[in-house]
Amino acid sequence: MSVSAASHLSPSYPDRAAWGTAPKLRAWQQQAYDLYFSREPRDFLTVATPGAGKTTYALRIASELLSRGVVRALTIVTPTEHLKRQWADAAARVGIGIDPEFKNSQGATSRDYVGVAVTYAQIAMHPALHRARTEARKTLVIFDEIHHAGDAKSWGDGVREAFEPATRRLALTGTPFRSDDSPIPFVTYVEDGEGAMRSVSDYSYGYGPALADNVVRPVIFLAYSGEMKWRTRAGDEIAATLGTPLTKDQLSQAWRAALDPKGDWIRQVIHAADRRLTEVRRGVPDAGGLVIASDHESARAYARHIRTVTGEGAEVVLSDDPGASKKIKDFAGSDRRWLVAVRMVSEGVDIPRLCVGVYATSTSTPLFFAQAVGRFVRARKRGETASVFLPSVPVLMGLAGEMEAERDHVLGRRRDEDGLDDMLLEQAQQEKKQPDALGDELPFQTLEASATFDRVLFDGGEFGTAAAPGSPEEEDFIGLPGLLEPDQVASLLRKRQADQQAAKRKTKKGSEDSAPALAPHEQLAELRKELNGLVGAWNHRTGQPHGVIHAELRRACGGPAIAQATAEQVRERIAMIRKWATQRR
Repeated sequence: MSVSAASHLSPSYPDRAAWGTAPKLRAWQQQAYDLYFSREPRDFLTVATPGAGKTTYALRIASELLSRGVVRALTIVTPTEHLKRQWADAAARVGIGIDPEFKNSQGATSRDYVGVAVTYAQIAMHPALHRARTEARKTLVIFDEIHHAGDAKSWGDGVREAFEPATRRLALTGTPFRSDDSPIPFVTYVEDGEGAMRSVSDYSYGYGPALADNVVRPVIFLAYSGEMKWRTRAGDEIAATLGTPLTKDQLSQAWRAALDPKGDWIRQVIHAADRRLTEVRRGVPDAGGLVIASDHESARAYARHIRTVTGEGAEVVLSDDPGASKKIKDFAGSDRRWLVAVRMVSEGVDIPRLCVGVYATSTSTPLFFAQAVGRFVRARKRGETASVFLPSVPVLMGLAGEMEAERDHVLGRRRDEDGLDDMLLEQAQQEKKQPDALGDELPFQTLEASATFDRVLFDGGEFGTAAAPGSPEEEDFIGLPGLLEPDQVASLLRKRQADQQAAKRKTKKGSEDSAPALAPHEQLAELRKELNGLVGAWNHRTGQPHGVIHAELRRACGGPAIAQATAEQVRERIAMIRKWATQRR
């Protein structure tokens, strides 16, 4: 093992370094490294956005501590079995021997190894064993995705017992927030002045700064709505349009119908995503796509759809497959187009060539969403962009619009604060083999499910108008070049938005010239309807009540309340809310 070897580890190991970064540490890695050794802390929490290069940074610190003799052994704790091997491969590159196959039943490992890689679940099963190993030699413990130590009480208790005697503890996470009040071991919390306790990181590097540094890719979200029809458990037939205001139950069922492999929605979205992948591969020849499914049954069905669309089979990765890790590794090193996986692949699996994703799961916790999108943001060269296709669902639209928001873990918050409790984290991380069972009642049955291109979300703005799959309007956005700088993406999106609106105005004027003129009251009714629809969409995006949005528009544009506003005043408000949707808010 040598510090020199560690200095030549690619910042994005085990794959290609990001543009302009190799062979030195990235600026954020060097800053965090310098801060660590200026303090010489026992505990240090580093929060860095997925894809930023936490592995390289941590191994550089480990190399230095081992070289100085501050520690003699290394224990790496990860959420999954696959990540144990990934860390061991990275450590081997810098001459640190890590045993990823260590079992609790062994008690000890070979002298060829400086340390072991284990999972949080493994620690919880036998904390006393790992405590004895930690006490036997001066040990550095690296916690990968430390928030998982709070997944279950036994996990947190086990981590505390096992590693309380550690000489040094380095905690890493890309998503430090959780949807519950389980405290994360060895993380500091302070009062936030509102009766809650907020986590404190020692160094933080968010998606926004990483994007500015060209460390991660910009993400284009392509949202799809559509017409859904289903039969409920009680036997009633219901129709609804995804992307319009719906009750909680209606939204849940419409979302479920959209993801149903038997419906056309998912087929049409996969087809669109594959067309996008073809465009991206013009500039990024080995670009790959990932479909994140909710359960095993759906994953296999989606793979069949991909074969029908592309003529090429997709790699399917399921957790109960003993060869899952090898499949992921083989796919990462190939140029195959598509990988389909159930939710477990959303975190920690590094396949930097993934550029296109389909979010085909109803899991909607901010933590899970951030981890899922994190699979697509690792940059390898300048100009690469990521594209994620998703259902036009308010909670997902909100999360997509908040990509750059940085959150802390908060204990004792109000349960409705910032939507972090929409689903228990354990449910979000659980991998299912079959869709949810519905007892002895009639099964949920999708009768119809068709997709409609809704809009594009990028850098806090919204672009595009509703269009049929395969239409020129949809193609305007699917056909965006795969190699663009973030400012070029925004500029091109604005231009295509403007072109579409101009074409619609021209078409509308032509139809108005050939059709009888609307009476003033009819014209005003149509304008109010259009404005109310836009206010509803803004409500989905921001969570602001409709009345508040109307009040803001009135303050911005002047004039009376909507009931007394003239046609021209309503048009001004329509133009203003459209402007909001295309600008950062």
